[in-house]
Order: sequence, then structure tokens, then C-alpha cells
Amino acid sequence: MAITRAECQALDARDPLRDVRDEFALPPGIVYLLGNSLGALPRRTPERVARTVETEWGVHMGASWNTAGWWDLPESTGDRIAPLIGAGPGQVLAGDSTSVNIFKAVTGALPLRPGRRVVVSDLDNFPTDRYVVQGAVAALGSYEIRDIGSGAGLAGLEDALGDDVALVLLSQVDYRTGALRDMAAVTRQVHEAGAIMIWDLCHSAGAVPVEVGEADLAVGCTYKYLNGGPGAPAYIYVAPRHQEAVRNVISGWHGHAAPFAFEPDYRPATGVRRFATGSPPVLSYAALNASLDIWERVDLREVRAKSQAMTSLFIELVDDAGTDLVLATPRDPERRGSQVSYRHPDGYPVVRALADRGVVGDFREPDVMRFGFAPLYLRYVDAYDAATALAEVLREDLWRDERYARRLTVT
Repeated sequence: MAITRAECQALDARDPLRDVRDEFALPPGIVYLLGNSLGALPRRTPERVARTVETEWGVHMGASWNTAGWWDLPESTGDRIAPLIGAGPGQVLAGDSTSVNIFKAVTGALPLRPGRRVVVSDLDNFPTDRYVVQGAVAALGSYEIRDIGSGAGLAGLEDALGDDVALVLLSQVDYRTGALRDMAAVTRQVHEAGAIMIWDLCHSAGAVPVEVGEADLAVGCTYKYLNGGPGAPAYIYVAPRHQEAVRNVISGWHGHAAPFAFEPDYRPATGVRRFATGSPPVLSYAALNASLDIWERVDLREVRAKSQAMTSLFIELVDDAGTDLVLATPRDPERRGSQVSYRHPDGYPVVRALADRGVVGDFREPDVMRFGFAPLYLRYVDAYDAATALAEVLREDLWRDERYARRLTVT
């Protein structure tokens, strides 16, 4: 291989983020390349959750809505997420799921462009984005979807834009290939056409420095690179210029201007709080905030530099091994997020065979093997070991064992 394992160990010794790895509980003998799907467990998360359960809930009980700040968790947690996406205080609300927040964003933004009846959707987008758009359009009844993508990427966006387009929903990082879109340029293009721009940041926040810039709205999850845990609260960003105009159609009492007045009719709160709906899942916020403690101590520029270096190293090592894999991720590090994807007609059993050898990635239909590189806890030597194991599985046809062909529920 072009670089030795000893040289990778030397890179780890010089890594400015090397000590952050100690903040995570990582099983021995495992190279965890699934941080783009579910981030690793921070060591302090169990303690934080236990304190919330045993003291805040167990001792102080209902008083903790005030004394422990439970009521304000959507806003206080949102303010901690905001710097990770280039937003400011009072612009991000943490809560609900990504799917629910997409519905809020789409249905809330469409009335900002009266008379326009088209939503532009990417065929290559993560399915929930498209499913929610389809549901929103069906519920509203007077809108239509105009598709781009399906192999052409964003090349079809220019042709899709017109004076009938109300909004565009895209992901900053393609969930299959890891391709990174130029948020500023695309947002500018959409705005020049007079439409609203909504970004999905699920595969970019915590992997690349995000700048929401002039985007109108954005949504994202916190259980991938942000390590908030399975089912962790998602978030919604609303540009300050829209906060008083966009309506939250899921108008629950937590978004009411005076929730404890118990008025019979809904009055939206001011600012981003109006996008709250129901009671916050307090235990999930506890886990997420334990991870955000770590994020507040790291430099996102160092995270991005390490991400680009590790993914480049992995690609170089796999190239040098001479496999029959087809790289689906852009080779240019400036054009990719923090994952490397390969196409292989038998990608699923290859991923299963790798997992049995301690290298954990995942598979996405129809033929994509994904390897996520989370810079906070992965090492250069992990990239070396993963590439070595991948080459071995392919060279020795280890993936042909019939047990690996049986599909698990989650691939």
C-alpha cells in the first residue's frame, strides 16, 4: 500500500483532535465507520441521562420543568446547535424528528410564495424528504412536485426553476454518494428564480462546517455526526426575516404565545419558539446535550481538515489494493462530505462480511457501500485497517458465504 500502518500511527500522534477520541465509549477491536448513520456513544452521556432520571425526575419531579430548565430545552439546545450550522441565537429550535420538521418547513414556507404551485424535489434525496413533500402536497391539494436528479444530480435544477416554483428542498450532502453541494451557490440560484430554499443538513452538520447563509429554512438530525443517540431530537432553522411570517401548521400548545394561559384559540409565540409543538422528550435532550458539550470544545476547521485527510487516505488505500470497486464519492475532497461510498453488485454481503471482521459500515440500495468517517473518534490507523480488511474480503471472496446474503431488517 502507498502508506504504511506505522505512518498512519504517526499521523495519529500529530492529530490535534486525538484526545477527543477518549470522550467516546468505543468497543475494542471495532473500526466504527457508521457515524454517518448513528454516532458513537459519548462517555458522559450515561451519567447525564442518569442525573436527569434520578435527580431531576426522581427527586425534584415536576419542579424540574422550572428548576432544571426542561421547558426551555427546545430553545436552549437549539442555541447550542446553531454555531454548528452557521446560525445565531434564537434561530434554531431543537425538537421532533427530521420528518416532522420537513413537514413544518414545507407547509410553513409555501404560503410565502402565493400563486406559485410547484415544489422542486430531488429524486436522489433521502426518501423521507420526498415522502414528506409528497404527503404535504397531497394534504394541501393545489401543489405539484417537479423532480430533478436521478443520475443527473443538480444539473437539472436550472431547467426546473421557473416563475411557478414556490420552494426547493435539497440535501447538502447526498446520503448515498457523500457528494457535497455548494449551499451558497445553489441558494443564490434558487433565490434568483424567486423561490424559497430549504436545506436538509442531516449528513453535513458535524461533518463539514455548515453556513446556512441566505437559506430560508433548514432541518437536520442530531444522531449521526452529532452523536445525540438513537432517536435524538432533530432541529429546524428559520431565517430571522421569516420567523414572524412562517406559520407552524402543527400548532401545538408548546408553540403558543402564552401556553399556561390555556386559551381556547392558538396564538403563535414570537420567534423560533412558534415552531415548537408538544412536550419535549427530556431524556433524549439530556443525551444530546452531553454530546454538545464535546462539540463546544472542538474547532470545526480541524474537524473538516481531518475528515478530508482520512477520506482521501481511505480512497488511496483502496485504490492501491486493486479491487473491482467503483468509487461513488467525488475524489476531490472539497466536493465530498465525510463519507466514502463504493458501488459493488454484491455490496450487501461485502458489508456483512466486513462487520464480522470488525469493520462496521452500511449498505444502501441498489449497490452502495457507505463508510462514514467521524473525525472526533476515528484515527488514521482505523482508515488503514478498514481498507486492509475490505481488500481482504474482496480478494479472498469471503463475502460469498451464504449467511451474508440474508438481509437483516436494517441494512
